[in-house]
Amino acid sequence: MTAPSHAGQSRKVTLPLLLGVLGVVYGDIGTSPLYALRAALLHFSADGIERWEILGILSLIIWSLILTVTVKYVTFVLRADNKGEGGILALMALAQRIAGGEQSRRVVATIGIVGACLFFGDGIITPAISVLSAMEGLKVASPAFEPLIIPGSVFILLALFLVQFRGTGSMGAVFGPVTALWFGSLGLLGLIEVVLEPEVLTAISPHHAVTFCLHYKLAAFIAFGSVVLAVTGAEALYADMGHFGRRPIRLVWLSIVLPALALNYLGQGALLLSDPAAIENPFYLLVPEFLRLPMVVLATAATIIASQAMISGAFSIARQCVQLGFLPRLVVRHTSETEEGQIYLPQVNFALLAGVLILVLSFHTSDALAAAYGIAVTGTFVCTSLLAILVFRRQFGWPAALVGLVFLPLLLLDLAFFLSNVLKIPEGGWVPLVLGAGLFILMHTWKRGRDLLFARFRQDSLPLKSFLARLPQSRTIRVPGIAVFMTSQADYVPGALLHNLKHNKVLHERVLFVTVLNEDVPQVGPDRRREVTELAPNIHRVIIRYGFQESPHIPRELDGLKQEGVAFESMQASYFLGRETLVAAVVPKMSHWRQWLFTLMSRNAVPATEFYRIPSDRVVELGVRVAI
Repeated sequence: MTAPSHAGQSRKVTLPLLLGVLGVVYGDIGTSPLYALRAALLHFSADGIERWEILGILSLIIWSLILTVTVKYVTFVLRADNKGEGGILALMALAQRIAGGEQSRRVVATIGIVGACLFFGDGIITPAISVLSAMEGLKVASPAFEPLIIPGSVFILLALFLVQFRGTGSMGAVFGPVTALWFGSLGLLGLIEVVLEPEVLTAISPHHAVTFCLHYKLAAFIAFGSVVLAVTGAEALYADMGHFGRRPIRLVWLSIVLPALALNYLGQGALLLSDPAAIENPFYLLVPEFLRLPMVVLATAATIIASQAMISGAFSIARQCVQLGFLPRLVVRHTSETEEGQIYLPQVNFALLAGVLILVLSFHTSDALAAAYGIAVTGTFVCTSLLAILVFRRQFGWPAALVGLVFLPLLLLDLAFFLSNVLKIPEGGWVPLVLGAGLFILMHTWKRGRDLLFARFRQDSLPLKSFLARLPQSRTIRVPGIAVFMTSQADYVPGALLHNLKHNKVLHERVLFVTVLNEDVPQVGPDRRREVTELAPNIHRVIIRYGFQESPHIPRELDGLKQEGVAFESMQASYFLGRETLVAAVVPKMSHWRQWLFTLMSRNAVPATEFYRIPSDRVVELGVRVAI
């Protein structure tokens, strides 16, 4: 009945590790006090805000932090690690492994991909709303600064995205200390105001939240759409588990982040109890006037850190999608010689930048963007809860009654958050839905197209056993050198080999059939990386396995074949690849528009030579027409 424990058990808790958790994991949720309480209270501010309304909204926020973050993620979801890794796609891969049949696996994959698509929407909205909300402090410091908010936000975002190619290593050194200063400031500012207005502490009692909901009914449900802004970034706890471990993430949340956030929200509420006019910007009005400009600088730094965490997360999710077969090959550049996870994907980076700038220039304020933010976050919450129910029931063997008791209330809360944001679709909630739907169509089309392509290859190709059986009698001329044939179908003769025999009438003395398999685990150990089988004298099949968080490097793996007793000299090797030209079959398996989209994606995919890091001067590409 308990989950296996991989993550964070052997990792020693140190101060640098805890600072790293603060800077990377909690950057996003740490910036929520900039806008969450104000956005929720604005629904009821038309005729003034009463004390019980302030306490009711505060109680909803505090209990959202307790139930969604502390109970759901920190207590339960962090247990569901996939070989120590977390995140929506890692959970999807874990759930697929235990799904009953093919139909169940497809449903699980759909839930995971929907969650991933919404995560990309979150990755676009987070930098926009975070930086805008921080820069809006300029208006509080002095109305004269208001014209600088949009240009300043655009400048900061441009600078942030344009330095991504340098990697996060140099920036990461300052993330932790800056975020520690930020959370310390949040807690201290809130504590001062709470001491002046201790009545606000009664908001910790859930009866204020219940009273508020019973009084406002549907209006309270609408307010849920803004209350959820207080828990944005909760998914990062799970997504970054593999980097830091379960124990440090839990420790930092319970000892630093939750107390600091609760104190700041209570402090903002205390300020509003004594001065309802502070609804203009309760966060910055907590700050003494002479410290407001420095606080704007600190808040901007905190939002940059939060944005950086989302950008890095988008890079990681995009690579996982490529490795799991849901996206075409993308350029992946490693920005660290020692850290596999520090990567830069230029295509993803500039797509995010374009989306962020469009949002800032279209919505202008953080309040306007708040409606768009909620759906992306709550949609991911729902997907995570659905997958967690399956994993805890089947993988960890929890009784159905216990799973229902734990996860059903949490799922209902997630659905309440999501449905309350659905009401905001006309106000901007359509943005992540359009982004998510577009990405889902791309991913589903790519997956479907590749499945049809592989099925066609198997149908038209010659079984490898038959080819090797006839080879000794074929009188094929063997020439010196090593031929490496890259093939996705390990049991069939690659089309490139047949074309080479047809046109050049020769076969190399030594032949390697190399197949890359992507597994539904984060990383593959060295003992399982290569599988070598001798099919005939000097002809070997090599299967190379990678996890969804790894980037392929074929020449490096082939150099390691010497340990397996296979003679391989990189300077004698020629790599043969097939380049498919897609044409419509007599009876097409996909609609015309989807076939066009799949062809477009195929043409724009990164060449296999670059993706697999094969030297381009040692590659021979042979074209083949494939009808699907």
